[in-house]
Amino acid sequence: MLSRLSARTTLAAIMAIGLLATAPVAEAYQDSAAAPTGVPARSTQSPSPHVSVKMPPSVAEHLGAGRQALIDVVSEDVLSRSHDAKGLAPGAAVSKLAEQGRKVVVDVRTVSADWARGVAYVEAPHTHHGDPEGWLYIAHRKDGRWVSGLEGDREFADHVAKSPLVGKTERRIMTAYAQRETTPQKQAQSLGTSANTDGLLLPWMPDYYMTLTGGAHSHSGSTGYWSSLDFAGGNASGRVRSSREGTATSMCGAGGGWTRVIHPGGFSTDYYHMSNSTYYNGTAIARSALLGTIGTDTCAGGSATGAHVHWSLRTYDANYNGQYTWLNGRTIGGWVWWNGSSQYTGCATRSGVTACPGTAIYNRIS
Repeated sequence: MLSRLSARTTLAAIMAIGLLATAPVAEAYQDSAAAPTGVPARSTQSPSPHVSVKMPPSVAEHLGAGRQALIDVVSEDVLSRSHDAKGLAPGAAVSKLAEQGRKVVVDVRTVSADWARGVAYVEAPHTHHGDPEGWLYIAHRKDGRWVSGLEGDREFADHVAKSPLVGKTERRIMTAYAQRETTPQKQAQSLGTSANTDGLLLPWMPDYYMTLTGGAHSHSGSTGYWSSLDFAGGNASGRVRSSREGTATSMCGAGGGWTRVIHPGGFSTDYYHMSNSTYYNGTAIARSALLGTIGTDTCAGGSATGAHVHWSLRTYDANYNGQYTWLNGRTIGGWVWWNGSSQYTGCATRSGVTACPGTAIYNRIS
């Protein structure tokens, strides 16, 4: 297995062509016609054949020659965490993904002194209803060396506590659950027994309904905990809303249909395939804040044959570890959700009523 240093060296060699020049990096956000004022549009150019970099010109100018090292470090961390790149050296991993028509994307959004922050993800396969792997990251340059942290890394937790790029409200929300889990006994408990989902709503307004089109299934559509549900139609006018208050980040950037919300109760939630999405970047939002409308967007891969929202439950535990987690037995929107005999077939129960795929489900606060 390659050391972190040799892995970074390998990845740096792969990405050297086209990444060092300022112009391609600055051009990554030039297609701004569709973006809200002051918000960068999604990248239309890839400065590398394998790693797509999104970086506003002002960020590129601030980082200077140091941006190459930053992209290397973040990309290495992403590939080490990606399920589809597991066990592969960086060169082999990006080549494998590229052969499948999938990109590794590093989006550098904000910088301050020796700090950088953004989003990084691995696109899902475009051949099935799988969904992407993505992380928030914060990086710090110390003694000339970048140290990055993805959600769940010890470095990420350290950076959340110290970085000037994390605002007071966001830091309070991100650390709320960790601060409650201060005793050794609680730290040793699994999140499944110590955190409670009762405060989470389904992804639309309370007392309105959407139709359950897909019961519990994995976020990737193949492996992993059955963490996700699909919804469409109903009388909520297709508007997708946050399951609880928290801080929201548009994972694909402006115009992209994937949003992540970190909640203060030990969980976070993902919303994918939306259209007309509101752009957020670590923004504090209220419960039922508008995120977008049901759609077929595949800004980070996957596929969608009809307008819907793919909603996923993730942890956000005492280690700031956001991982997709099981729905089975959890209460969301007033309904208790259960796995089926196979993915997408699971149902929900409430007050003696059972709702399976094809059923209209009202969103209830309790």
